[in-house]
Amino acid sequence: MPDEAVRLRRAVEADRDALVAMQEDAYAPNRAIIGGTPTPLTWDYGTVLATREVWLAEDAEGIVGALILALRPDDIYIDSIAVAQRAKAMGVGNRLLALAETRAAEEARSVVRLTANALMVFNVDWYGRKGYAVEEVEVAGDRRRVHMAKILARPNAA
Repeated sequence: MPDEAVRLRRAVEADRDALVAMQEDAYAPNRAIIGGTPTPLTWDYGTVLATREVWLAEDAEGIVGALILALRPDDIYIDSIAVAQRAKAMGVGNRLLALAETRAAEEARSVVRLTANALMVFNVDWYGRKGYAVEEVEVAGDRRRVHMAKILARPNAA
């Protein structure tokens, strides 16, 4: 799937069912790794679409990725980056992460934050390779959450 074959666009309410199906597909392998249901699969996507900035990556066959952002006063928080199984290792995740950083710059935020399950070592390592640093490891019940952040160039910096 060439990069130009995937377009990015804002999600609308009519995308809800397709978004949920793609999230289920993308997060399915994580169930065995974490021994439970990944947090994004517990969300009400009607509420997500109404309260978050949701971006979709799609090709001719449909949605292949999603980026869910919360614009907070001092940063942009990535609630979820998910890529459909059929689009893994094709650069979709890279494009979605770059979009999060672009949106941060557009919104004059110099920090992008996210949380990953510590058992998802591949994801934590991937974010690390992209310049995200661990801020804290939180123990929440039987889960360990890795809070990560990337400091971007200051908005309007010379």
